Amino acid sequence: MAFEPPASVEPKPETAQKPLRADARRNRDRLVEVAASIFAERGIDASLEEIARQAGVGIGTLYRHFPTREHLVEVVYRREVEALCAAAGELAGKHASDVALEEWMRRFVDYIATKRGLSTSLRILLTTNSTLFSDTSGRVSQALRQLVEAAVADGTIRGDVDASDVLHALGGIYSAPDTPEWRDRSRRLVKLLMDGLRFGAGKSTSA
Repeated sequence: MAFEPPASVEPKPETAQKPLRADARRNRDRLVEVAASIFAERGIDASLEEIARQAGVGIGTLYRHFPTREHLVEVVYRREVEALCAAAGELAGKHASDVALEEWMRRFVDYIATKRGLSTSLRILLTTNSTLFSDTSGRVSQALRQLVEAAVADGTIRGDVDASDVLHALGGIYSAPDTPEWRDRSRRLVKLLMDGLRFGAGKSTSA
């Protein structure tokens, strides 16, 4: 799928790091949060100085945590994958299975927006020894599969739905032109997709 690169890189050993002080951890977390938002909005060429400013720290603090732009991109991407996968369980615990699936797919649009903004640096990372893709490959699709199978099992979406087909449909969102209305249009497409998944739910689809 276009939005989930294959696990084709060799992992490299990670160096041990000292635990961060509480204030340093807050600064780092804030930098990652702000970077995710700015990269999604402006793309990979967004100013690191602007990221630091909006995070309320100096540029020196940013470089102490993230020596290169690619280092920051890798951490942001890992954070986005972690959040999206964790959301599957959280939503399943709060909503009916079809509602959880729809809300997760809406969050998937935000994940894709960030990934599109990171695309140039992600391609660079793909050619290095970064463990980024070997660590994350398959996790997003597994989260989606769990939600789809739960909705199929309780009859809130069609019984002939396969998670891989839904994933393929969502891949079209990633491939759509990057226009100003892309995010709103993508959310409308998620709603249309859910309408199709709900159509005939609870009925036999073998005829």
